[in-house]
Amino acid sequence: MDQVTGGIMDIKKIIQQHKQLCSLISEKRIKQSLDILADMITGATSGDLRDEYEDIVMTYRNMLTYTIEGVKDPEREKVYLKLIQSILGLSDRVRQDILSHFSGWNTYWVKQQTEKEQKLTGKTIVETVDDLMFKSELDEWLKLSQELIPNPESAIARKHKRLIKNIFNHLWLTDYYGEAEGSLISIILNSGKFRWYETSLFTTAITLSALRTWQTEKLLFLTDIYQSGQDQVMERALAGLILNLHYYNGRVLLYPQITSRIREMSAATLFREHCRIIVLQTIRSRETEKLSRKLHDEILPQVAKLRPRIEEKLDLDNILPKDKNEEKNPDWSEMITGSDEIFKTMEELTKLQMEGADVYMSAFANLKHFDFFKDFQNWFVPFYPDHEVVDEIFRDDVLGPGTNELAEALYKTPFICNSDKYSLVLNLKYLPSSQKNMMLKVFRMEIEGLQQLEDDESITDPTRKFRINVTQYLQDFYRFFKLSPYKKEFEDIFTGKLDIYNSEFFRITCNAQEAEAGLADYFFSKDFYDDALALYLKQAKEKPDDALLYEKTGYCCQETGDYESALKYYMRAEMIDRKVWTIKKIGFCLRRLGRTNEALDYYIEAGEMEPENIHTAIMTAHCYLDLREYENALKHYFIVEYKEPGNLRILRPIAFCYFALGRFDDSEKYYERLSAGKLNAHDLINMGHLALCKGRKKDAIDLYRQSIISGEISREKFMTIFTDDRQMLVSLGVNADDLPILLDYLLFIIG
Repeated sequence: MDQVTGGIMDIKKIIQQHKQLCSLISEKRIKQSLDILADMITGATSGDLRDEYEDIVMTYRNMLTYTIEGVKDPEREKVYLKLIQSILGLSDRVRQDILSHFSGWNTYWVKQQTEKEQKLTGKTIVETVDDLMFKSELDEWLKLSQELIPNPESAIARKHKRLIKNIFNHLWLTDYYGEAEGSLISIILNSGKFRWYETSLFTTAITLSALRTWQTEKLLFLTDIYQSGQDQVMERALAGLILNLHYYNGRVLLYPQITSRIREMSAATLFREHCRIIVLQTIRSRETEKLSRKLHDEILPQVAKLRPRIEEKLDLDNILPKDKNEEKNPDWSEMITGSDEIFKTMEELTKLQMEGADVYMSAFANLKHFDFFKDFQNWFVPFYPDHEVVDEIFRDDVLGPGTNELAEALYKTPFICNSDKYSLVLNLKYLPSSQKNMMLKVFRMEIEGLQQLEDDESITDPTRKFRINVTQYLQDFYRFFKLSPYKKEFEDIFTGKLDIYNSEFFRITCNAQEAEAGLADYFFSKDFYDDALALYLKQAKEKPDDALLYEKTGYCCQETGDYESALKYYMRAEMIDRKVWTIKKIGFCLRRLGRTNEALDYYIEAGEMEPENIHTAIMTAHCYLDLREYENALKHYFIVEYKEPGNLRILRPIAFCYFALGRFDDSEKYYERLSAGKLNAHDLINMGHLALCKGRKKDAIDLYRQSIISGEISREKFMTIFTDDRQMLVSLGVNADDLPILLDYLLFIIG
């Protein structure tokens, strides 16, 4: 029992071992998988698990022996596949055994309570639907009129609510489905006695059960529910199926029943379109993060290290507004439009506010503290106007008369997911009367607008309803994994790259080349450059003469800080189709790589092709500045000054160039003009250098002091800058022996 002596740390270890084993199995590294499984079993409570393990090992050793001895067995492949499935199945059961006994999780507490209730019925083992503890309540409900909507306070309503919860918990917490679960699902789908929102909830229970314990039958049930075609239910079934297929990507090909069913379904165009909608919406969930951690933790610091210090001092990047033509190639606009044809799910943010970022996540994150969300299943219950939560508003003096309109508007709105709709309703009663009245007005207007929008878009977009339902459902899931008090008991499927396009399921369902092209352009349009790059590189192998493809590939590399690779792809594009945009991008990369002389050649060439382009002129000037060819730099900076006389930023590098050339009076004139705007810390330092060179030591000291107390730079940063500039100051006539004294004097002043 060594595995469990460390408490929670050992639980984490078991989870990690299980993931490692699954990964090894997908690589057919059976012996290593068995070694990990042997270690896992030491923490299990059931001796049967050890016996099963020994049987698997014996079978595999015999197979190895027969193979080495050259014994031909026509059934070997089948036996081998069965063996792999057995190892995976056993590892799943070992994991569940340990978690159920030692994790202390709510999931397993509910499971144990359910099992205790089941035992009280005298039927510990559930083999058929008649063995279920809630069978009598189920029978009673099935006998009632289909039209019956009982009073929420009535005994029958309370019994029905308990029945729904029992069915949900059973489908969620049953590790392996058998005849009983198959019959139960058939009753749910075919009896006509369960409303869509109840069937939706049961579908989620199957999805969660599958994520907890793999079983082919569970995924096949999800396909059955999808094919039943019931609105609001089929969307959840397919979303659940895809999330599972992505989560278990390493297993999918090991279960022919699954792959066969998916291939069969993929023959239908609508199924493929539905899959693409879900894949894209799942990927979009990444946009709910305020800022990409990678951007802040990796890319920006890396770029900052590569930038020449002089670029920072003179704020070279911000002299001119960003030229859109200097960023993404304008020739690519057709590409973005083209992707809309392939992925019709991409829509303007102003239309649905759900294309991409989940705009309401942060707004509603603090409204999940209500008791309503302590009930596990309520994180997944669809919003519908007759829900008992809505009934509470009827009792409100202000909201009561408008409750029906409010509930109907909330039900229809595509902008808010189900979970947030409940948060909104629960919070309404705590608002001041004036805000309640305002909310009613807003929702009355919402109903009118939504009806018009629905009428217009349903004509042009036949998948609109499916897409909205899927979006809201996935956002419900996202909130559960990010905000639920139970989130620690689940592996967050919304972390990482969410590269569903690399999964076996995606390859089976989609025309790979067409789908990947559209996805790559979608990623590119959303600045997910790593993902776009991977897909563009695959396409480049198929289209080695496509200049636009190399341009986009180069741009992805550039935006991820890989200037060497970016340069390589830009050069390939330039060889196929010579454009001024590509030439300037080559210059940009060469400059970033410190190959300034080469960069200058490309910018000069671009300037000859576009003599009126001031962005090209300024980049040429920057290159001359890097090379300390200040006279040439000035010539090009003057072009910008002439064409943009009101641009104060261009004065900064001009003043510096005059200073570096020893033309102090000219430099001072430009610094005086620059002073009309806001001076930054680097300006103050350079002006201090100028004062020092002109013999005004006190003025220099005061300017240096101002740069430090501005708060823009630290004392240490100032010292680094001053040390870097020391050689230039000496070359311009400053006495080297004065510098240490001057610095000490400054340090005494600032304390």
